[in-house]
Amino acid sequence: MNRPRGLRVVFAGTPEFAAAALAAIAAAGHEIVLVLTRVDKPAGRGRALHESPVKRLALERGFAIEQPRSLRDPDVQAKLRALDADAMVVAAYGLILPAEVLAIPRHGCLNIHASLLPRWRGAAPIQRAIEAGDEQTGITIMQMDEGLDTGPMLLAAPEPILAGDTGGSLHDRLAALGARTIVAALARLGEGTLRPQPQPAEGATYAHKLTRADALIDWSESARRIVDRVRAFDPVPGAVALLEHMPEAPIKVWSAQPAPADAVGEVAPAAAHDAPAAPAAHVAAPRPGTVLLAASGRLLVACGDGAVELLELQRPGGRRLPAADFLRGCPVEPGERFVMPAAT
Repeated sequence: MNRPRGLRVVFAGTPEFAAAALAAIAAAGHEIVLVLTRVDKPAGRGRALHESPVKRLALERGFAIEQPRSLRDPDVQAKLRALDADAMVVAAYGLILPAEVLAIPRHGCLNIHASLLPRWRGAAPIQRAIEAGDEQTGITIMQMDEGLDTGPMLLAAPEPILAGDTGGSLHDRLAALGARTIVAALARLGEGTLRPQPQPAEGATYAHKLTRADALIDWSESARRIVDRVRAFDPVPGAVALLEHMPEAPIKVWSAQPAPADAVGEVAPAAAHDAPAAPAAHVAAPRPGTVLLAASGRLLVACGDGAVELLELQRPGGRRLPAADFLRGCPVEPGERFVMPAAT
């Protein structure tokens, strides 16, 4: 039985998520006629130029590479037309594809998106899904149009979000799933059995790009919400807590869990610096951000609906440490407070 001819593919992508897909497409027998990736960027203390993961892989495999600053350049578009590509595969590329480019490949441009569309269109679907407490996400292979992740769906693969998932662990699973799913989509494209389906009109949400402001923990939120944000932002940008007496030294919080429901009541008197206890019916809830317990290797902080136990923390210039080790190097007292984010 003759195998179908591999497709001529232009690949556009930049980070590790995209590199996994590029490797899988090449391994499946498709011809990579060109790799597009972002220009090298300065990074690190020395600000040396660093190549993207996609560029490093392309160099290893001997693929032709272009790093245009814009795809609106007529010369770049002319080069793409000359390739006579069957399809362009796009994964976390970082540049806008104008209509002229979308129309160049014979079968158009296919995007690997890390969510089940139309939920979490946009730049940070992996982190926003965890942050929102979603139990499921996945990969959607989409036919690109001029909208923001609005094109018809070609293939979708679900993936559960596990209780212990972080942004990093879910990213790695979705990168592998995206690689498998785009290979399946290209096989069906070559067979002529890939059928576009419009995205549902209901259920669209937008995954805003991550910012430094996102990282700062808002202690007025629920314990579950805070814990999910800590998980979502590991490893980037990392959830940040600021102690009131040293706001210039942001503390990264890498792991946390909701404290037991009775934790606030048990430690509230200590948080009040041994003030006489009020009758139980009149004990006010501690203000969000108040340290409730910082002893026996445990660090509990009041939040909007109870308390959060911080399990792994990191001071500037230091290492990630369990709470017990962190408290030995950075003593914290009950009654101290973590700063709340400024109102925007």
